[in-house]
Amino acid sequence: AGGVPFVGRHDRLSCRMTMLVRSFRDEDASAVRALFVNVNRELAPEGMRAAFEAYIARCLHEEIDHISAYYSERSGSFWVVEEAGALVGMYGLERLDHRSAELRRMYVAPEARRRGVARAMLDHAEHVCRAAGLKTLTLSTSELQMVALAFYHASNFHLVRKELATTQTNKTLGSGLQRFYF
Repeated sequence: AGGVPFVGRHDRLSCRMTMLVRSFRDEDASAVRALFVNVNRELAPEGMRAAFEAYIARCLHEEIDHISAYYSERSGSFWVVEEAGALVGMYGLERLDHRSAELRRMYVAPEARRRGVARAMLDHAEHVCRAAGLKTLTLSTSELQMVALAFYHASNFHLVRKELATTQTNKTLGSGLQRFYF
């Protein structure tokens, strides 16, 4: 599938730059991997660095290093955002059933934050789900991602449940962190 252009803030001088949301391609793999690792290391609190490194290793092995196969096996899709030729964002959609999907791996590069990249990705994800006839899009995040929590609330998604993540998977760090589902 081709890309979808979005216009977002480029800098404080209000220059406008086009963001392109497009399907993941194999040549994006190293940039996606780097963004995943960097953001997760940034999120790791001092006392949880070892747990985060184990989580990163597990996710690379089970998912990130096999994006196309992983999302294809789950009737999903993976998308990246380009701005000025650089990968500045990414997200995946994983089918839960014939009526719903889960938003996964929505990350924005630190240098591209506060320019509408997350908004463009969420709008795009909603469009993709509607076009596929899906009725529900689930968003989830942990207590460590306060910006994501605020963004989901501000985007009019409603908290439907909380849970304490006790086991580590490629979807949760575990370690007793609270997860929020919208």
